[in-house]
Amino acid sequence: MIEVNEELWAALAGRRNYPPRRLSAPGPDAAALGRIFEGAAQVPDHGLLRPWRFILVPDARRADLGEVFAQALAERDPDSDEAARSRAREKAFHAPCLMVAVLSDDPDARRIPKSEKLVSLGCAVQNMLTMAQALGFSSGLASGAAMGTEGMRSLLHLAPYEEAVCFLAFGTASDPRPPRERPHPSEFVTTL
Repeated sequence: MIEVNEELWAALAGRRNYPPRRLSAPGPDAAALGRIFEGAAQVPDHGLLRPWRFILVPDARRADLGEVFAQALAERDPDSDEAARSRAREKAFHAPCLMVAVLSDDPDARRIPKSEKLVSLGCAVQNMLTMAQALGFSSGLASGAAMGTEGMRSLLHLAPYEEAVCFLAFGTASDPRPPRERPHPSEFVTTL
């Protein structure tokens, strides 16, 4: 068997995806969050563009995010009642640490394909999830129909060439999950 760094393997193999509603306090403090962001900076970046950024959603702005969720629901389903819109608003208050992953496809950097920029963002996200796991925190990703709405774009102050890809949530799992069956490499690797 090939030797691997056991601490790294434990962080990779131990990671589980938790919906933000399943994450509670404590979340990462400023020092831990700094380390998580340092993990993001270690990724492949063709052209050294850093075609991504992360927007923290502090507690003081969660209600604003909740209004965006409620408005997105009302636009999708004009018949939604106030109870449904209230549940949409509540989603903004899940997880003690919440942020948005943003892809930047700057027109001045179109020599690098958007697909490569998205891969770089994906690597940054994965490094952040792994770093959080190594620091003892649980994490999860979430998206949804509100991500591309004008309300979300406005709240996040996105440039015309930016897009909100997903939310990253960090905290402590309220119900730790057992490992799930992972695919064997033969299920996703072929030879040309």
